[in-house]
Amino acid sequence: MKRKDLLVLDNKDNKAVEVFSDLGVPRNLAKTLMYISQVDECRSADIEQAADLRQPEVSIVMKELHKRGWVTRKYLKKEGKGRPTHIYKPTMNLSEIVKTFEQEKLKEVETIKNDLSELKNLIKSR
Repeated sequence: MKRKDLLVLDNKDNKAVEVFSDLGVPRNLAKTLMYISQVDECRSADIEQAADLRQPEVSIVMKELHKRGWVTRKYLKKEGKGRPTHIYKPTMNLSEIVKTFEQEKLKEVETIKNDLSELKNLIKSR
């Protein structure tokens, strides 16, 4: 049997996962992003092993990434019985994805500032 070399998240990747998490990004999504940003394409099983996630966790994250348009998914038919294998390919690099998160967070900050301003005005008028 042949064993393929497998990428795993290193200390720098894990630090990036922590920062993503501090910004409110779910850890499983952050781990998956760090892995898929370093490969051309991969299978769910590759993500499970490299990011130390379970299959249902990978499935949930990949649905979210696909919904956001950050990965494409194709089916690889197996011979015989069994589920088809999904092959995932990133459609954006990690810098572009971070820019998207940045825009989302800045929008949240603006909403919070507006809410605080409205609250101050309401309190003043009492």
